[in-house]
Amino acid sequence: MPSVFVQGRPVDSYPRLAPEARRGQVRRITEVGEEVLHKPCRDVTEFGPDLAALIDDMFLTMYTADGAGLAANQVGVDLRLFVYDCPDDEGVRHVGHIVNPVLEPLDAADRRLLDEGEGCLSVPGATMDVPRPDRAVVRGYDRHGEPLVIEGTGYFARCLAHETDHVDGQVYLDRLSGRERKDALRQMADRREAVFARRAANIAALSG
Repeated sequence: MPSVFVQGRPVDSYPRLAPEARRGQVRRITEVGEEVLHKPCRDVTEFGPDLAALIDDMFLTMYTADGAGLAANQVGVDLRLFVYDCPDDEGVRHVGHIVNPVLEPLDAADRRLLDEGEGCLSVPGATMDVPRPDRAVVRGYDRHGEPLVIEGTGYFARCLAHETDHVDGQVYLDRLSGRERKDALRQMADRREAVFARRAANIAALSG
C-alpha cells in the first residue's frame, strides 16, 4: 500500500510539509469559548484566490501548532473548510483539504466505536478519551470546486470526524460529561503556557 495519500489519491513521494505551507502565513488559533467555534460555519460559495490563500495559511498554522488537522473557524474564519496531515493506524499519511465537508452516516454494522485520547488545538494542552467510529467518510469539494470524497480509518477517521464537528460548531468538549469537561479545562489551564512556548519555537524554526 502507498505510504502517502494526497486529497485521497496515492502518491509516490511527498515533502515533510505540504507545499501550501510554504506560501502561507501563521494565523492566531482561536480557543474554546470564542463564539466562532460554537456556531455552525457558512458554506463556501466562492472558489478562488482568497480561498486558496486561506488554505495555505491554515496548513502553515497547523504545522506550527503540531496539529493533525485544522478547521477554518480555528483561525477565526466562519467557513466550512478544514485541512489535515494525519496518519492512520497503519502508518499511512493522509494530507489534504476539504471544502464544505459533510460526514456521511454509517450503518452500525460498518463501524465500531473506539474510545481513545483526543486533543484539540483550540483546547491547548488537554487530552481526553472520546468515543469515535473507527471509520469515516467525508464528502465535499476541493479548492477548485471539484467534488471530493475522503475516507479514513482509525486515527485518521477520528481526525475527519473531529474537524467536521468543528465546522458544525462543536468542539470535542461538547461530547464529554460535565466532570470530564472540567478536567479538560483544568488540563488546559495547567499546560497552556507550555503549549504556546512550543508553538512560538516552531514558528521561529519554520521561519528561520
